[in-house]
Amino acid sequence: MTEPATLQHVVHEDEWRLRVELAACYRLVAMYGMSDLIFTHISAKLPESVTGGEEQFLINPYGMFFDEITASSLVRIDMEGNKLSDSPYEVNRAGFVIHSTIHEARPDVGCVIHTHTRAGVGVSAQRDGLLPISQQSTFITRDLAYHDYQGLAVNDEERVSLVADLGTHNYLMLRNHGLLVAGKGVPQAFVNMYFFETACQIQLAAQSGGAELTQVTPEVLAGVGQSSAKMRTVHPGLLAWPGLLRRLDRLNPGYDS
Repeated sequence: MTEPATLQHVVHEDEWRLRVELAACYRLVAMYGMSDLIFTHISAKLPESVTGGEEQFLINPYGMFFDEITASSLVRIDMEGNKLSDSPYEVNRAGFVIHSTIHEARPDVGCVIHTHTRAGVGVSAQRDGLLPISQQSTFITRDLAYHDYQGLAVNDEERVSLVADLGTHNYLMLRNHGLLVAGKGVPQAFVNMYFFETACQIQLAAQSGGAELTQVTPEVLAGVGQSSAKMRTVHPGLLAWPGLLRRLDRLNPGYDS
């Protein structure tokens, strides 16, 4: 299938800006080894300046690899799953169910990332889930929820439990399935997922050594939030994002077309 012509001068400037950010996020997820061929998904909610108040979001065309997605190839859909942009590709049903559910339930969430990495799925299969054994994990465990596996996420019946389990958290471990993060915007969600994935990789590496693990004490965990607040005034994703785009421009340009 041929690539669509650029939509830069066709869509609202706010939609184009979000398309470029989301396409960059897809390529960064691939660059950092967090993609699973075509079988996971990232979404970004369109602002009211674009939709006039209707709930709509952008998601990947089902069939394109993450490292080839462009701003123009992303698919715009509504909360019923109807395609609102011209695309030869369909939308992954599981992706629609998961992302539409979260965007509808969480007005504060602008971007949702879901992955099936080996480390993420590996830790999600462990009874105790993510352990507080690394600095990275301490950023996550205080804001982490769990969702039991119910088969492929293609049924509307799972929506209720998905929303209930996520609650107000920004990290969700889908047991026997993978990882999910929510963020106010694309940069925040990407760095949330980077830390989540890294914490899982560290846990598997530590466990592979066979020695008894040292866990961070509850007292230290309780103070992590306060310590983090003292260190920054903005989300670390916003600090890292410009550098991530520079790296992407060097190694895999073209996402902004």
